[in-house]
Amino acid sequence: MYLDADARKCTGCRVCLTICSLYHFKEVNPKKAALSIDAKFPKPGKYEPLICNQCGICASVCPVEAISENNGVYIIDPDKCNGCGECVKECPTQVMFLHEDSPVPIKCDLCKECIPVCAPGVLFVKE
Repeated sequence: MYLDADARKCTGCRVCLTICSLYHFKEVNPKKAALSIDAKFPKPGKYEPLICNQCGICASVCPVEAISENNGVYIIDPDKCNGCGECVKECPTQVMFLHEDSPVPIKCDLCKECIPVCAPGVLFVKE
């Protein structure tokens, strides 16, 4: 199970980024969102949501086994994570990242808070 997107519907409003940072960090800071929007302008003139597909590569490269799978979602255990960033380097979708305010990498935990605020209906959960 993972978050997916219909990029054809994306307007680039970035409300999903806002709700992600609000829900997880209690602040409006899209730079802390566990997803991103890539603006492809002037050509081809569209927005591309970048999201975690829960592939598990992060868990396979973690040297301290701080990332584990729970019901198809890969979660970082902050008590085990040493912040080395190996998972960030190997993320094929490049949506895991380190932020100076967080001791562990930021990664989608499939909280689904972004889905109901996406007015165009871009985001959904895929089995």
